[in-house]
Amino acid sequence: MRIIGLDVGRKRIGVAMSDPMGIIAQGIKSIAGEDPDAAIQQICDFAKENEAGNIVVGLPLNMNGTEGPMAKEVIGFADRLKEKTSVLVTMWDERLTSLQIERDLVFMDVSRAKRKKINDMLSAQIILQSYLDAQGKRTDDV
Repeated sequence: MRIIGLDVGRKRIGVAMSDPMGIIAQGIKSIAGEDPDAAIQQICDFAKENEAGNIVVGLPLNMNGTEGPMAKEVIGFADRLKEKTSVLVTMWDERLTSLQIERDLVFMDVSRAKRKKINDMLSAQIILQSYLDAQGKRTDDV
């Protein structure tokens, strides 16, 4: 069963997907986030095309674990997504994900313009991989 990971932002939504065994996450694409209804439809279509069993949505909590304005927006987006799909939608703590990606890309000397294009997709990949790792599946278990 494939699992989809999302990094939801106001402008872009990063999309990642697991392998069929649910072990490894791969960044797939970024979609426009300015029109939430259109974005939700694209996500629902993508989940159906890939026979996803779960959609993991990164929840941007504050460092102290509380919900700020962006977390509330993401929860609202996830609630709307739940209404439109029969696929399980799971919230997952994404604190420091974007910062981790930004640091890694700067270290690899990726240009600012290219970082902007791939940051959301890579954040979705990190969110999903974190979720997969927490589920306890490892390649030596296979």
